[in-house]
Amino acid sequence: MPDATNPFDLDGLRAIAHPLRLRLLSLLTAEALSATEAARVLGESQANVSYHLRRLAQAGLVQLVEEMNIRGGTAKRYRHDPASGEALGSGRVDEHQALMSSLAAELMARSARYQSESEFTFTEAEVTVSREAWERIRDMSREIGKLIHDEAVPSATPEGIRMSATLALFEVVNHDTTREHE
Repeated sequence: MPDATNPFDLDGLRAIAHPLRLRLLSLLTAEALSATEAARVLGESQANVSYHLRRLAQAGLVQLVEEMNIRGGTAKRYRHDPASGEALGSGRVDEHQALMSSLAAELMARSARYQSESEFTFTEAEVTVSREAWERIRDMSREIGKLIHDEAVPSATPEGIRMSATLALFEVVNHDTTREHE
């Protein structure tokens, strides 16, 4: 629950349940950037990016990695640690739904940039698996996420391949067990 005395306190998954924050996390995976640099890349205002960057920092999702003196001011460069998201676990359905809504919106925005000649990989499922399979699938998902983030290069890299990945694994309540037996 957010602290009423701290208007900047962010609650669990809601910290990333905003399209610009998701875009910032992706951008700051491959390189450390300041709010001004990130705003330029994202086509957003510096003030807006700075606001959302501070919120991500408060939530522990980005870390300050460099401070530089520029024209009498200080530019702070941040980088995203993908493992930081593990700490955001929340049992609150409203936070989970807010995050899923933001992920869906970001996926729709990215899909408009789909390169039609490229190879496409797709999996969609709501199934029942054994506890052992669930743990193995979850671990493999974490490994895929780590690999993606470890191999990310700055977006301006000429030989780089721009890709999109969205993977959210979670247990669901089975409200209708009669469908399984049809």
